[in-house]
Amino acid sequence: MSEQKAAPRTPIESGCPDGFQYMHPSMRKNYGQWKFHEHPRPGVLRHVAHSGDEIWTVRVGTQRILDTYTLRKLTSIGDEFADGFIRFTLRSNVEYMVTEEAKVAPLIKAAEDAGFVVGGTANSVAMISHTQGWLHCDIPGTDASGVVKSMMDELIDDFKNCNMPNRVHLTTSCCQINCGGQGDIAINVQHTKPPKINHSLVANVCERPTVVARCPVAAIRPAMVNGKPSLEVDEKKCICCGACFPPCPPMQINDPIHSQLAIWVGGNHSNARGKPTFQKLVAAGVPNNPPRWPEATAIVKQILKAYKEGAKDWERINDWIERIGWPQFFEATGLPFTKYHIDNWKGARASLNASTHIRF
Repeated sequence: MSEQKAAPRTPIESGCPDGFQYMHPSMRKNYGQWKFHEHPRPGVLRHVAHSGDEIWTVRVGTQRILDTYTLRKLTSIGDEFADGFIRFTLRSNVEYMVTEEAKVAPLIKAAEDAGFVVGGTANSVAMISHTQGWLHCDIPGTDASGVVKSMMDELIDDFKNCNMPNRVHLTTSCCQINCGGQGDIAINVQHTKPPKINHSLVANVCERPTVVARCPVAAIRPAMVNGKPSLEVDEKKCICCGACFPPCPPMQINDPIHSQLAIWVGGNHSNARGKPTFQKLVAAGVPNNPPRWPEATAIVKQILKAYKEGAKDWERINDWIERIGWPQFFEATGLPFTKYHIDNWKGARASLNASTHIRF
């Protein structure tokens, strides 16, 4: 009697699940078969398929760091006024999808009555993307989500309306690693002094080889201090990036005075209509002033005002700057210009004090 072979065990999938199963049925049916789309009003998109099917999308802004109460409120709106399907965008907005135009107005009213704002489409200021800040990150120099809240309170009308020449992406990052990514305007932390080392704790807390390897410019090396194994920093090489702090908390770089904010402009990930571009520094030494960061917000509003008044239709900020030139940009925004602001990185070997092939 031959033994029956056991059926092979189905592997356990890990990682992000296939999003196709969670799509609205009309989106699954017409996937890749859309004829055109239009923008009837801020926060609303209408897609029409070759089959004649329509789907209306309503975009609602959120605060990104969501509690369970807010999530339940958002999903209950989707169950009652949409078709029971929602999705989160890259910038943590919520999108509701319905197949009938008659459902759009009640859906918008329900969202606004619950305290949410509808917008963020086409030529508006999109919701600011940001890193985790004090809530989750192990090396934050500021509270990125707090910067976003204070700025969006000031820019909310530009989110709700399409008043800009083109779309504006803003990002914030709570350290110089810049997890927020490139943006039309980016607000990043800028450390201005090398780390202070608590030598009495280094031997007990830090794996010194890991810390030495973590430094991108080879500015850290092992040392003996007061008879204990420790580390030392070559301050002529140090670029104050803060990369040494996560593997070695006794190398404290965050400082209420010397950890400041910097404003960068002109970054663009997309290559849809032009080449991707790196953002460039335009304001440094901005006070890291929680809980409302008024100085950083004022500079961002200055830049947006100049962009709105001077750019041509459908010019992104990097396109506008490329057309008028950097001297005219600084004149239009009223920001002071110094030789340290614009760096094309051609002299990176000298300005970073090291190449990728580091020699000790």
